[in-house]
Amino acid sequence: MRDEKVNFKVFAFRVPCFSFRKFCMKNLQSLLVDSHAHLDSKPYSDDLDTVIGRARDNGIGHILTIGCDLKSSRASVDLALRYPNIYASVGVHPHDADSVNDDVIAELARMIESVVKVVAVGETGLDFYRDHSPRDQQRDSFRRHIQLAKETGKPLIIHDRDAHAEVIQIMQEEQASEIGGVLHCFSGDLAMASKCVDMGFYISFAGPLTYPKNDALRNIAQNLPIDIMLVETDCPYLSPQKWRGKRCEPAYVRATAEKLAEIKGLTLEDVARITSLNAWRLFGIGDIDQSTRIAYVIRNSLYLNITNRCTNSCTFCAKFSNFTVKGHQLCLEREPTVDDVITAIGDPTTYDEVVFCGYGEPLLRLDLVKNVAKHLKQNNMTVRINTDGQANLVHKRNILPELAGLVDSISVSLNAPDSATYQKICRSEFGEQGYIALKDFLREARQHIPEVTATAVTLPGIDIDACRKVADDLQVGFRERIYNEVG
Repeated sequence: MRDEKVNFKVFAFRVPCFSFRKFCMKNLQSLLVDSHAHLDSKPYSDDLDTVIGRARDNGIGHILTIGCDLKSSRASVDLALRYPNIYASVGVHPHDADSVNDDVIAELARMIESVVKVVAVGETGLDFYRDHSPRDQQRDSFRRHIQLAKETGKPLIIHDRDAHAEVIQIMQEEQASEIGGVLHCFSGDLAMASKCVDMGFYISFAGPLTYPKNDALRNIAQNLPIDIMLVETDCPYLSPQKWRGKRCEPAYVRATAEKLAEIKGLTLEDVARITSLNAWRLFGIGDIDQSTRIAYVIRNSLYLNITNRCTNSCTFCAKFSNFTVKGHQLCLEREPTVDDVITAIGDPTTYDEVVFCGYGEPLLRLDLVKNVAKHLKQNNMTVRINTDGQANLVHKRNILPELAGLVDSISVSLNAPDSATYQKICRSEFGEQGYIALKDFLREARQHIPEVTATAVTLPGIDIDACRKVADDLQVGFRERIYNEVG
């Protein structure tokens, strides 16, 4: 966003007397990225160093500052060169699209080519709300920026205000999907967001996500996978609700991340880890810790990734594109031993439950599951297993009595109301016998495990009600799993 007519009141962000940095390092180990800021703006002319320090103290590890014209693009590059945790994007905002010509594009290209910390092109796009530049010139500038991004290999940062249909049209016509990018401070509807995601773009949320009356935006966040989301401030504009009407600054991105965590039913640590990984993937910003390949935390549950092998090759399994779950990289270099797993778990009593899950079928490693579960039960932990329900076929015996007393809950991936549909989408190595076996597994599990649940992914075309009826007939619980939302 850019609107020089806005008047900002400098707001002193007060923190408690204890060290907030220590608090963040203890409670927010994955630092947030403010993926869209305007640090060259006049409201920061007197206290920029303080603002940047305050961001770090509040758990913001990196900031992407955005160019809006040649002057601010140069200033953004200068800031990126001065501060190790700041990166820059260069471009011309649609408000100033009437200034874009061959010379301007050439200078933007030189900045990109000469400074490694220039990581994106923009912000560019269309703004039909204020119309500070003629719309034809906005369209032309937007197209030029897309071409520049494709030529330089840098992702796009797209501004869209009251121009949703035309933004999508130009993105499609110029084949922006070849380079990707982000729709910053998203203001469209869910259908537009889905089109952008299908084109390989991320969706970014700013302070408006926290506004009490903005249920429509929160509904979009609820219905999109967080693996394509970024968080931003767009500072000095659009402060979150707590500071609304006052100058915004990068430290406040934490409030937007907290609201996103609430919407998605995650922790702030989850959101920080996931959105930071997304910023790294898109812009190459930051250093991502991918060490938690065996034991990884989502919400307040500890998940155990003990194998990447599986008896199914499900069409919807995300591991065929990448091995990431909620910001955790789960591609194992080797299968862990019992001692490896117990070491990775550490003190389990800080978690609500421990779940055998990961990117593979845990019951392929039945002996390890039993040994680790015994260790967990010695610590009075709740133990859950997520499985495809074909373990009895694998081991050629009924293994469920062996789990009695060790496992409190088991979730079995049903995913289809009949064997033919199951084989089409899950591709069991046992053929259609796999579906028959998992139903028998669900039925038998009730005799040995206190809580048994059948789950189904909401794939397009799958009859979820029919899946629920199968679960009801088997007298087990049922839960839907959102398609494209892993973890």
